[in-house]
Amino acid sequence: MDEIMTNLKAVIPVAGLGMHMLPATKAIPKEMLPIVDKPMIQYIVDEIVAAGIKEILLVTHASKNAVENHFDTSYELESLLEQRVKRQLLAEVQSICPPGVTIMNVRQGEPLGLGHSILCARPAIGDNPFVVVLPDVVIDDASADPLRYNLAAMIARFNETGRSQVLAKRMPGDLSEYSVIQTKEPLDREGKVSRIVEFIEKPDQPQTLESDIMAVGRYVLSADIWPELERTQPGAWGRIQLTDAIAELAKKQSVDAMLMTGDSYDCGKKMGYMQAFVKYGLRNLKEGAKFRKGIEKLLSE
Repeated sequence: MDEIMTNLKAVIPVAGLGMHMLPATKAIPKEMLPIVDKPMIQYIVDEIVAAGIKEILLVTHASKNAVENHFDTSYELESLLEQRVKRQLLAEVQSICPPGVTIMNVRQGEPLGLGHSILCARPAIGDNPFVVVLPDVVIDDASADPLRYNLAAMIARFNETGRSQVLAKRMPGDLSEYSVIQTKEPLDREGKVSRIVEFIEKPDQPQTLESDIMAVGRYVLSADIWPELERTQPGAWGRIQLTDAIAELAKKQSVDAMLMTGDSYDCGKKMGYMQAFVKYGLRNLKEGAKFRKGIEKLLSE
């Protein structure tokens, strides 16, 4: 089992244009927007590494050079920090890509959807199981230990069962912009697992579904997903959707949904991004106390 887990590769699709965060993302990739002192993509990579994965593929676009550069070594910067004896900053910069972790880049030439971006990674993955982590969703590592829960737990369950895993959370309200999941049994507690019976991308009439469960952007997928992705036709918004391929797979074999432990933020949208920034800012070791006082002052005015 440990060998299977070690060999899993993770795919992070970062080719999207960040429409929900315009105009901030006109020239800056949304994945590079900072949450306090780290870009959003760094939290995603840290989560993947904590789950035990050593090989990461970024599916990028020509406009995303900043994402690729972030994970490259900056010899000039490291030399300058060393000369100025900025040891803490040097350690933080060097930990961006931890030792033993490989981060590779592949290009998605056309914006044909999430499913298509995953297919772009296939030559590097081969006919093997793999992990997909969407960069928009940041899971608060203070609310759930990434060494044990969520992605790490999904990988452990995949190794035990061989079944594909989808992370889920409750989302009362309008689900028309999300991937909605209906399960065989209620997901009534954190970490609970149940078989997926229906999985719909951005449903036109979400109120007709007896579910308030949505996908969180964490997937552990068996190699059986590849032929489903190859057959998937454009769906919601004219794009090839990963959700549609997983839905077809779930008709042929068991695919599990696991209820997320802790809190997550959809940082691909302004409200989620603002919530995450405040949450991480409040507990920042150096500036958190001052930040809290500043917010309290603003709220009292």
